[in-house]
Amino acid sequence: MGITKTDNFSQNQNELANFAKAIGHPARVAIIEYLLSSNKCVCGDIVDVIPLAQATVSQHLKELKLAGLIKGNIEGNAVCYCIDQENWNKFKEMLDVIFNKLENSNCCT
Repeated sequence: MGITKTDNFSQNQNELANFAKAIGHPARVAIIEYLLSSNKCVCGDIVDVIPLAQATVSQHLKELKLAGLIKGNIEGNAVCYCIDQENWNKFKEMLDVIFNKLENSNCCT
């Protein structure tokens, strides 16, 4: 397997790319929207509202958790998920920096 080039980029660039990659699938966007709309920890209900197999939903939850965008707490024999507010705020701030640069750019006008 090839050598990764991520060390050629800043920690901030790598972290932003990981956040963006984590939400780069429509099922993950749907999961995030559902967690935001429920405004509480969600156990098991996610499989009922996402039109995918339980194993597939679990894999998407795992990716979101690995990126730090959601948290999972074990309650009995179930894992309950909620938004990781601290990392979402960090993600938003990172995107704000980029969008603010765009707003101040007059490239190609």
